[in-house]
Amino acid sequence: MNAPQREKDALRKPGFKGLTRLRNACGWSLAGLASAWRFEEAFRVEVVLCVILAPLGLWLGEGGVEKALLVTSLLLVLAVELMNSSVESVVDRISNEEHVLSKRAKDIGSAAVFVALVNVAVVWGLVLAF
Repeated sequence: MNAPQREKDALRKPGFKGLTRLRNACGWSLAGLASAWRFEEAFRVEVVLCVILAPLGLWLGEGGVEKALLVTSLLLVLAVELMNSSVESVVDRISNEEHVLSKRAKDIGSAAVFVALVNVAVVWGLVLAF
């Protein structure tokens, strides 16, 4: 085996492959969703709003593109909230003491959720206005 191939092999993660890896990844994703539901109130509120607004978006949207924009803008909020929650968990895992960088990380994650929520307002406003 040549040196570049050994380097590539060394960087690969050991573990399951194929369908077993896919099944495990689905299980980990479901565990993450359950954890977010259990421990993150903002996520629960956003899921409830998504469950209410997604069918409304499917009803109000004219054509596939409008329906997709209305629904995916809601799903984007959930995805960003999950990422924000994971950042907050890691920051809290590292230390509970107040630190300027910890605050910055949490504030930036919160800002990302805010931008995703503004995106919902913009998309819904533009789709429904025109």
